[in-house]
Amino acid sequence: MSVFWLRSAAALYSCGLLYALFYVFRKSTRLFPLALTAFGIGTVLHLVSIIELRAETGHLPLNNFYETSSTCAFLIAVLFLVAYSYFHISIFGVCLFPIVFFMTLIGATEFPVSSWSNPEIRNAWLVVHVATVLIGYAALTLAAVASVYYLLQERQLKSKNVAPSSNRLPPLATLDRVITLAMNTGFVFITIGALSGVVWVSTEIGRRWVLDLGIWFFLFTWAFYLAMIFLRLSAGWRGRRMAWLAVSVLSCSIITWVAHVGLRTVWLP
Repeated sequence: MSVFWLRSAAALYSCGLLYALFYVFRKSTRLFPLALTAFGIGTVLHLVSIIELRAETGHLPLNNFYETSSTCAFLIAVLFLVAYSYFHISIFGVCLFPIVFFMTLIGATEFPVSSWSNPEIRNAWLVVHVATVLIGYAALTLAAVASVYYLLQERQLKSKNVAPSSNRLPPLATLDRVITLAMNTGFVFITIGALSGVVWVSTEIGRRWVLDLGIWFFLFTWAFYLAMIFLRLSAGWRGRRMAWLAVSVLSCSIITWVAHVGLRTVWLP
């Protein structure tokens, strides 16, 4: 029963992920009460899962990577709820909701589901994963190109050495909007790609996926991306800082792409 409660908790935590993605674009907290309620219920079910697992196995859920990932996610969830009850800072949820969801989802992959019942479903799921990641990378590339132009334009303006060619560059405010929109779009699609990828690979090869460094580097890139989005939303990072961060995330994405070259036989049918 522990796995049932854990997967139920992950399903409820996904409401927090949806809220975070909605907030990235709309800057609205309208969905926060619903997400917080689902998150709180998910935390209770997560506790039930940990207690059930303790009763089933006779040891604390710290015996392997999956159990520690699940337990750490539970502790993060509890600390967030306690902190929110005292300080009422909802912006932390934009970062912590997705982290708790993915760590819980990873913990739930300890118990593999049955293999694909239909090859067409397997291939369609894989296409969704690859397509969303590629769209995310394309948006990220656009953000990086706009970032380079932003840095060039800013440098020329500061040096007061405005060449004729610089007149063809968009204003800094326009470039900043392009960077923001492209980064938000890329984050949404790469998040969907990360979610579909974890589900696909855990179904395809079971628990062995946790030993693959290429997959972990992809998740690291997603976490770096999430941190950048959080800094922009919470600390107001824009302009030069966002430009450099966009280039940095694109660099991580390129390394991730190269790291997956050796996984063609795993990822492609």
